[in-house]
Amino acid sequence: MASLRAAASYARTSNLALAQVELGDARGAWDSWLGSFSDRPAPYPSSALHGLLIAGKDNLARASDALRAGDSSGATSEILALRRSIRELRREAGLFELNDCVFDLAAPMERLRSAAVRFGEAKAGAEEVKTAGVALRNHLQRCNGLASPEIASEAEFRRLMDGAISSAGEIGSAATAGDAGLVHRYQIELQSFVNLLDFRFG
Repeated sequence: MASLRAAASYARTSNLALAQVELGDARGAWDSWLGSFSDRPAPYPSSALHGLLIAGKDNLARASDALRAGDSSGATSEILALRRSIRELRREAGLFELNDCVFDLAAPMERLRSAAVRFGEAKAGAEEVKTAGVALRNHLQRCNGLASPEIASEAEFRRLMDGAISSAGEIGSAATAGDAGLVHRYQIELQSFVNLLDFRFG
């Protein structure tokens, strides 16, 4: 998972050589670790796990082909699809941990980004931005509560999580004050926090 996160991050920023290295590591882990894990699937449904193993191998191959072709967007899409499939498998098994919660931050962050952009274009009101900010803040606090004591005390985790929670709470106030520039800056800052949380803990 760490290699998948890193590969996606490097691909997203067009660092294709580094993305290929990380993706190579992910493919090796997929073939060895998950290959042996398929013999003892609990707590995952056996048929679902076997399906994921086959589909995931194809995702990784397509992502690798995309990187070789210089298609960073295509590679990122394939990696995201695989990560989403893993998340759904875990959901089916009733598992929900910090990495699952952090992965799910993308949806409330996208809603806030959309609201902030439309606010800047005078197409959304302050209340919409505030509501989206509160929703993101609540999700962040849930993730914070899922962190183990060891992770929760890490300086990097605290910087990212506390910063994101604070900014998610402040963006609504900026919108209420009618400061579109500040709303935009908070939105960019929050996107960076969410990306970094995903890179390290997703």
